[in-house]
Amino acid sequence: MKDLIGHWREVNQANWDERVPIHLAGSFYDLPGFREKRDVLRDFEIAEVGDVTGRSLVHLQCHFGQDTLSWAARGARVSGLDFSGPAVEAARELAAELEIEARFVQADVYDAVTAFEGETFDLVYTGFGALLWLPDLTRWARVVSDLLKPGGFLYLSEFHPITNVLDDETGTVVTHDYFDEGAKVWDESGTYADQKAETKNNVSVSWDHTLGSVVSAIAGAGLRIEFLHEHENTLFPRYHDLEAGPDGVYRRPEGAPGIPMMYSIRASKS
Repeated sequence: MKDLIGHWREVNQANWDERVPIHLAGSFYDLPGFREKRDVLRDFEIAEVGDVTGRSLVHLQCHFGQDTLSWAARGARVSGLDFSGPAVEAARELAAELEIEARFVQADVYDAVTAFEGETFDLVYTGFGALLWLPDLTRWARVVSDLLKPGGFLYLSEFHPITNVLDDETGTVVTHDYFDEGAKVWDESGTYADQKAETKNNVSVSWDHTLGSVVSAIAGAGLRIEFLHEHENTLFPRYHDLEAGPDGVYRRPEGAPGIPMMYSIRASKS
């Protein structure tokens, strides 16, 4: 167990590398639909970030670049970074196919400043399911700050950590320790995009982070928190009673007690 945690980066990279072709071929990411629409951003992200026309944007942990290219389609000058070689190659191929100007770099997120040779950006964007792969949020937030120009800002949208505390079936009973931020080792075949997919590199290492840890890391890096918004919907049927709305997101049924299932943070650099 300790050996796996000590080699978390290599373990996770092998896991992700194997799953890239599964994600590209499956219905979860709906590449045919993306090729037509070229936009997978959530409405609240678009509203909270605002106009990105002509602004430089770097997307950390970008996978194969759908969100990155969505920002480019909205006028941003985009760069994406991911530690998975197959993901970066797929992102480059998708950008070329769609004739969208974008740059994609393979590197660990902690090495982003070096990977971009000290270049700074108007906006650092990071999206859903990214932070749980990072053991050190303080170090991550320093990287974000170093990537930002003065007057630039971080925009983070993530799944709310409270969802990991409640039972997986109903989301109504506290079954896990909210404050347990230690490494967790998983051995699971398949992927969230296709649970029945046959895979070999099934071990991964992740970390849950409290909302307080996220906010404190960002503030500790010298960034000014502009807002923290909590959202009572999510992007997939996290619990059995969630209902899909016409906007494609999932909510509790009418009259059921609400809980935050996603959150977003905007924080600026002086």
